[in-house]
Amino acid sequence: MKDWKNLINTFEIKDVRKLKGNFLPSIINKAKSLDVGKGLCVIQSFEPIPLYSALVELGYEYQTDKVSETEYRVYFYRTSKAEPNYPGGMDMPLKPTAIVNFNIIDPKLADNVVNFWNYIWGQENPAIDMKTRLLLSLANGVGAGRMRQATRELIKAYSIGVTIAELDELFAMFAWNQGIGYFASEIGPSTLFAAYKYIKTQEDKNTEHSEIVKGLTEKFGEKNPNVSTFYNNQKNKKS
Repeated sequence: MKDWKNLINTFEIKDVRKLKGNFLPSIINKAKSLDVGKGLCVIQSFEPIPLYSALVELGYEYQTDKVSETEYRVYFYRTSKAEPNYPGGMDMPLKPTAIVNFNIIDPKLADNVVNFWNYIWGQENPAIDMKTRLLLSLANGVGAGRMRQATRELIKAYSIGVTIAELDELFAMFAWNQGIGYFASEIGPSTLFAAYKYIKTQEDKNTEHSEIVKGLTEKFGEKNPNVSTFYNNQKNKKS
């Protein structure tokens, strides 16, 4: 345990095991509000690995205790106040929130999924750099007709430095590989293409990169029903 282990009994507890939606914003907001020297305990049915880097970005250390096969307690202790790189206090936009959906089925399944995600995306020294990984995942999403996934990967790729010139070439390849008809009927009207157009429009206006990323996450992030990985009840009521 860390040298602050004797303080963990004083940490505020957030038990998110029963939550069926995106619990990340509430935890991030709470973490941002705490002073240096304060802590937070998050209880989840699976190890919340994607949360670690987000809170480290805010100046936290953490310790994970596996209480049982379906209970993890993660103690976060704030050692400094750091500014996050991306909107919402995240170390990267659009965390893999869909893991919560697997938790509804079976917490052990969610634990397996999050560890597989970490194996693919959490390698310290991967042979393929992160920008290329995200572009490959984006292209795979388009090829499989998963525009929701592709949009999320586009935002993450752009946020870490993929250029508009690279995206131009990628979308030209979509027209070639997927066919003009598919591009016209499926890609053109998609949220993916809307996000791409938003980037181009904002860059033409010489908008700062950080502001473009902020706008992307607001317009095409978790609040957008065509991008979120959670069921949108309001959308269903309107239809």
